Amino acid sequence: MLVAVVSAHPSADSFCHHLAARAVAGLHAAGHQVELIDLYADGFRVAMTAEERYAYHGESPICDPLVERYAAIVQHAGALVFVYPTWWSTLPAILKGWLERVMVPGVSFRFDERTGKVKPALGNVRTIIGISTYGSPRTYVRLMNDNGRRILTRALRVSCGLRTRTRWLALYGIDSSTELERSEFAARVERSMADLR
Repeated sequence: MLVAVVSAHPSADSFCHHLAARAVAGLHAAGHQVELIDLYADGFRVAMTAEERYAYHGESPICDPLVERYAAIVQHAGALVFVYPTWWSTLPAILKGWLERVMVPGVSFRFDERTGKVKPALGNVRTIIGISTYGSPRTYVRLMNDNGRRILTRALRVSCGLRTRTRWLALYGIDSSTELERSEFAARVERSMADLR
């Protein structure tokens, strides 16, 4: 199965990059084909342009070759894995921008010509997995509604279909975590990816 791993952290030596590498290792061990999308390394531009907004409801909503490449990967992937730090109780801006610019009509959803209602277009995606680090403890994250998790496991899932499975791997309180806790979490990420079917 083709698995797209979307990494969204600006520091190449970050723990999130380490987690992305461990996820990729686990997926390779399970025999999956992996496309690693490192948004910062790719120089992904966050904001939608006026041109893209005007094109959004047209025949060709994608105006950027990099976005076109991402869309092609997403349309062929059986699983989407997102690795990112939770900042301000949600996704980093670069990942939110990626969703806004890649998950456009014709990629993640279509409009029914008869009713005008939105219909899912990512039936190929069977699993969505989130891997995130949080500076706050779990109780605080739950109090704040964990917006990034909700976007990926609810809003994005609607574009894939209700049979799409979701999985969430979270390291809470990373700022006060020990090296052993981080090491155990990274090992858990790799094992979880190796179990993906």
